[in-house]
Amino acid sequence: MDVNIRIAGEAGQGVQTTGGLLVDALASVGVYVFSTQSYMSRVRGGLNSYDVRIADRELHSGAVRADVLVALTPEALEAFRPQVAGDGVILFDGEAGGDGVLALGFSSTAREISGSELLANTVAAGAVFALLGYDLDALCSMLEDRFHKKGEDLVRQNIDCARRGAELAAGAGVSLPAPALAGAPATVASGTEATGLAAATSGVGLVASYPMTPSTGVFTFLAGVADEYGILVEQAEDEIAAINMVCGATYAGVPAMTTTSGGGFALMAEGLSLAGMLELPAVIMLSQRPGPATGLPTRTGQEDLKFAVSAGHGEFPRAVFAPGSPEQCFELTRLAFETAHRWQTPVILMLDQFLADLQKNVPPMETDRRPIDRRVVTGSGADYARYAPADDGVSPRAVPGGDAIVVVDSDEHTEDGHITEDLDARVRLTDKRLRKADGLRSEVLPPEPYGEPGAGHVLVCWGSTRGPCREAVDILAASGESVSMLHFPQTWPIDAGAVRSGLSSAEKVTSVEGNARGQFASLLREAGALGQMECGLVTRYDGLPFTGEYIAGRIRG
Repeated sequence: MDVNIRIAGEAGQGVQTTGGLLVDALASVGVYVFSTQSYMSRVRGGLNSYDVRIADRELHSGAVRADVLVALTPEALEAFRPQVAGDGVILFDGEAGGDGVLALGFSSTAREISGSELLANTVAAGAVFALLGYDLDALCSMLEDRFHKKGEDLVRQNIDCARRGAELAAGAGVSLPAPALAGAPATVASGTEATGLAAATSGVGLVASYPMTPSTGVFTFLAGVADEYGILVEQAEDEIAAINMVCGATYAGVPAMTTTSGGGFALMAEGLSLAGMLELPAVIMLSQRPGPATGLPTRTGQEDLKFAVSAGHGEFPRAVFAPGSPEQCFELTRLAFETAHRWQTPVILMLDQFLADLQKNVPPMETDRRPIDRRVVTGSGADYARYAPADDGVSPRAVPGGDAIVVVDSDEHTEDGHITEDLDARVRLTDKRLRKADGLRSEVLPPEPYGEPGAGHVLVCWGSTRGPCREAVDILAASGESVSMLHFPQTWPIDAGAVRSGLSSAEKVTSVEGNARGQFASLLREAGALGQMECGLVTRYDGLPFTGEYIAGRIRG
């Protein structure tokens, strides 16, 4: 079984704090958790919500319904009440309830105990724990861990507020069947945390970015661990400067990355092309949100795929990875750095707001620093040529400061790096760069199958739609439908043969994408991966994430 808890209120009321506290505390007792966030582009006010879904099995998606609604304002109560399940419970921060609403007065209780309404979220967390019947000591222990650096008084006040919230819920005489303790991993991670940790442990030496939601979390995570891992973190004046700093650092031999979203990536297109010409291992984390222009800056979408694949003037190879879970964020961030340095070419890692912000149980991730192989050569001598001919397009890479003279140029150049107008050299060097595409294609990650082997209907998905599609397959299969899925953790280059093999038994193919026009399906078709097969679409572009229920409902029509 599963239960979905929805906390809703204004920005600045502690919606995120309450949700984060419940995620950590509930994971610590041994249930599976999956959290999602929905927030407006405001510092104060508006209407935000934070869902914490819990179960006795691993979760991969959010839910549409709310089994518990914690409404911190009348507006939140009005907006989210229609989404509460028929047997659900509504907890309201007010003095008047009635008609199925339990008014528990979180703010007034916090003010009574601590002299401030700031701890209303802790009262609410205590009420939820009591409602579910879990051991309140787990929540109190989490509060002590979180606030011990701020003094014993604050710890005591938080614990008192949590216990009082539990008493209020118990006194109301309501309870809710809760998932059994399942021995789930006590550690949780978001896509943001997993990506940042993987970059740090892989040996990134420079992170240069201009803040842009929803990519800023990785940037600030790396700033927080900069001293521990020896990272220079630079907030650039704009995205143009950021990508050029990355180019400069990688030229000097330092693994480097930048973090951005669609609007910032647009400004990086010229610098990306520079990295292609100089054959630099630049890594760009592109965390998507709906566009065009500013679009919906705090919502989610998968609208930048074709842009990522084709951005930059001229022709040069690149790889594009699209993790679908925090675990894949950790694995593919490291692979992005390894691939960039192996093939001396830019690599793009694509997340989105949904994946960046979601939290779920994960096994403990490796925290030791294990720098990737930069594949830098030494002892090259005075006759070194940075762009020497190579069958696979990858020339020996030296960096400045050694015995080799490393010459590079943004103009077309000869094998030794000097600018040229020799048109034969132009063709030779272009062909050399493009030969890397064959090598990149030979190492493409295969699509991951899930569900009934040989199913007649195959759902195709990429990036963050992995979890919701997986739950949709389970929902549809439970009702007897023959359905499976293929998830693509890498979206470029495309290995058309591997795709055809994965779809060999399919009678029907549907691509599930967070954009309006089915961009990945279009890429598959252009690559000849679909052959003569028709490909249907289930799209979503309202700024909200997919859920398993949503996809299953669309498949059923």
